[in-house]
Parts: sequence; C-alpha cells; structure tokens
Amino acid sequence: MPELLQRARVPALTVSIGAAAAAGGLWYRRYTTPFPYAQRWMLDKELPFLTRERLLDVLAPAPGERMLEIGPGTGLFTLPVAERLGPAGTLDVVDIQPVMVDHTLRRAREAGLTTVRGTTADAGRLPFADASFDAAYMITVLGEISDQHAALAEIRRVLAPGGRLVVGEFLVDWHAVPVAVLARRARRHGLRLELRVGPRLSYLALLRSAGA
Repeated sequence: MPELLQRARVPALTVSIGAAAAAGGLWYRRYTTPFPYAQRWMLDKELPFLTRERLLDVLAPAPGERMLEIGPGTGLFTLPVAERLGPAGTLDVVDIQPVMVDHTLRRAREAGLTTVRGTTADAGRLPFADASFDAAYMITVLGEISDQHAALAEIRRVLAPGGRLVVGEFLVDWHAVPVAVLARRARRHGLRLELRVGPRLSYLALLRSAGA
C-alpha cells in the first residue's frame, strides 16, 4: 500500500509543479517590470533575426533625421543608428531606468558620438512636443511596457505625419507581442503596419503614422 501511495503522489506532484509553472508564467506575462540592470550582459547580444544590420535596413536612418529609441538597454542598437544619422542628426534615447540611460550615453561618448541625448521617462508619457521625430524604434521593449496603448499613442503623437516606427519582438519571451496583435493595437492609434521582416517568432515590423 505505501508503494501505491508513493506512485500516486508522483503524477500529482508533476501536475502541481506544472500548474505552478503555468500560473507563474501567466503572472509574469501580466505584470511587467523593467529589465534588471544587473543582467545587462544579456542585452549586449543580438537575437535571431533581430540584428543591427537588419534594423538599419528596415528603419533606414537618413543623415540629418531626428530619431527616438525607447528602451535602449546598453546601446546595442543605439550606436549604429546614431552613426547613420551623422553629425547633423539626433538620436534621443528614453528609458524608465536612469542607469540604462547613463550606460548608453557613456557608450556613445566612448564611441565619439555626440548626437545621442538621453531622457529618463515613461514611454506612456513622453516629454517631447508633437511631431518631433522622423522615426522611432524599440527592440524587444513593447512587451515590457505595462500600458502599451498609452505608449503607442504617445509615439504616434511625437512622430511627424508619415513618420515611421520599427518594433522588434522575440516571441520566446513571455512578454513579446505577436505581430497581429501589434498591428491591431497600433491601428487604433493611427499607426498602420507596412512590412514585417523575419519569421513571426522573431520579427521586425515597420509601421507608419497617418498623414503619409
């Protein structure tokens, strides 16, 4: 009898662990927090299909443009975009964590890039005037924002008419936003999907603001 009870406990324990893991995953997906600076080394690596070269192709930074990056992390994408914008362009980086902004600005200075400016702010309350930017981008960031509708509305507000937004998502992450969901939410705020590059599990999406 004890052996039978022990055998019965094993499947029950497996089910309990699985249920706890699923519940934890659902909690994690619902409640977002900024990426911890202590794990910043993870942000220095390109993810499959979310490469700097591919971002430059989709975003197409032009010399002299003013661009916005939300959630720069450690500056992996910041530096090549700023280089493409040239000395006449400007790249504003925004993060809710001052330490991430400071880290990115330090890397820009070390690379001799003087056109990168940093701001600590919530993506849902951007401290910029209407129609301030030619383009904006965020890579594996939208899913980390608790109020995505507010963020998309704010990005649309600060983009010039016809301005472009590039969103990169990696769906192995619990918080990642599928491209169909992105397109639907963005459309509500005057941003239309024009292009998806890469597979659905790791994509770059090009959206454009109304007025083009």
